[in-house]
Amino acid sequence: MTDICPKCGLPKQLCVCETIAKEEQRIKITAVKRRFNKLITLVTGINIKEIDIKDLSKSLKAKFACGGTVKDGNIELQGDHKSKVKDELVKLGFSPDTIDVE
Repeated sequence: MTDICPKCGLPKQLCVCETIAKEEQRIKITAVKRRFNKLITLVTGINIKEIDIKDLSKSLKAKFACGGTVKDGNIELQGDHKSKVKDELVKLGFSPDTIDVE
């Protein structure tokens, strides 16, 4: 018997909950200086209950060939990747209108 999603009632293979959640996020991308004047790119505003943030950070780190981590529901990428992160998030299914680059 197939598993049923408790949220939308569809089988797990057809579940659209994460796709709908991607369109409703308000994401903010900033570059922040940390110790020794090193820049990190901070991606905030992703709802960790609806989106698999660890999988998302893994794909971003692989795409930009950089290190990073997930802390307090935010994605931290080593280096200044502000201009490229928005394009990659749009390719992954997030709405471009809801992504702010500062």
